[in-house]
Amino acid sequence: MISELYSEPILDAAAGIPPARRLDAPDASAKKVSRVCGSEVEVDMKIDDGVVVDFGMSARACALGQAAASLVAQSVVGARAEELLTLRDEMRAMLKDDGAPPHGERWRALSALKPIRDYPQRHASTLLIFNAVVDCLEQLGYGE
Repeated sequence: MISELYSEPILDAAAGIPPARRLDAPDASAKKVSRVCGSEVEVDMKIDDGVVVDFGMSARACALGQAAASLVAQSVVGARAEELLTLRDEMRAMLKDDGAPPHGERWRALSALKPIRDYPQRHASTLLIFNAVVDCLEQLGYGE
């Protein structure tokens, strides 16, 4: 049902997306674009000893892509690289394989995105932020 797709928690997350901010000297940057809808997310990350210490992002995306990006941006600083690699896999499984929402208190709000699983055409834009974060981590030698 479309009302689940654009639920209050998803719309609140989309509306609460932080203002665009790019880092002056990131350790890694990545840009991901959905070929389906044209949504675009760019991220910059600074990592110290495997932990995210600063995060910048610009998202020009649909409401679902913005909601996902917003929820990640609110919680990513302080996350370990391994945790973020697992997070991407958990989000993919939740959307594509009827998996459980991501575990852990830090990512609890991402369960609001669970209704997106019923709309495969929306998966790509929702996963942009997770794929961009993992791209940055892989540039830095994590998760290869």
